Amino acid sequence: MTSVLSAAAGAAIRRLRRDRGWTLADLSARSGVPLSSLSKVELGQTSLGYEVLIRLCRALDVEIDHLLRPEAPGEGNAPPAGRRAVIRAGQGEHRDLGGLRGFAGATELLRRSFTPVVLQVADNQLSGGLLRAAGEAYLMVLAGRVVMHSDVYAPLSLSQGDSVYFDGQMGFGLTTQDAAPAKALLIHQGEDIRED
Repeated sequence: MTSVLSAAAGAAIRRLRRDRGWTLADLSARSGVPLSSLSKVELGQTSLGYEVLIRLCRALDVEIDHLLRPEAPGEGNAPPAGRRAVIRAGQGEHRDLGGLRGFAGATELLRRSFTPVVLQVADNQLSGGLLRAAGEAYLMVLAGRVVMHSDVYAPLSLSQGDSVYFDGQMGFGLTTQDAAPAKALLIHQGEDIRED
């Protein structure tokens, strides 16, 4: 493959990997391509052999032509301009996340960069598994007091108006600080969030 095609494919691989919220190590584990090689592939610093290309396409679940076709100006993963979604109070797609009930907004929009979810926090003990989101996340307490638990940090107490920006791939869960229910806004990258 020529260096021009390798550079274009490398840029496409990097974009697809980031869209999925994967690190280079994640893609390496899924494809079997060494981490040091992946970095050079994404930067267009090495030619891309057919076998490596096939392994990366399988890991990313795309056809080869998806990596090799040139993008038209303005094309790519950028959502169309002028989109909007109105979410009325108490409306949204129902979500159960790690024992928390919530409503996700803007789910009718395709190719969202992030998903907002309003969560009802009613228990003072974790009742489900820890949650993980692809990429970064943001949590703001809208009402009451919440404790954020994680598999990396000590429990964090948050009051109404407090917020935290964090790595969504870190396992996290929410409980109330006391017996009173609380409400929080969680914004996470991508469309899905998983429970351990």
